[in-house]
Amino acid sequence: MSDGAVSLPWLVIRQDDNGNRYRVGRYATRAEAQKIADSLDDRGHKQLYWVERIGPIGDGTRA
Repeated sequence: MSDGAVSLPWLVIRQDDNGNRYRVGRYATRAEAQKIADSLDDRGHKQLYWVERIGPIGDGTRA
């Protein structure tokens, strides 16, 4: 990674009633991504939200 680049390895994914999946956003930490997923899930819509990590797991960060 170059100087000044920001790593955003955590994704929030939404799946609609038809099984279509969409990336809601990318986040620096799992906690931040989970907070967004939880807040969207709390709205009571029937979509499913979850957190995924992209990139290599063995890069020194914890999953």
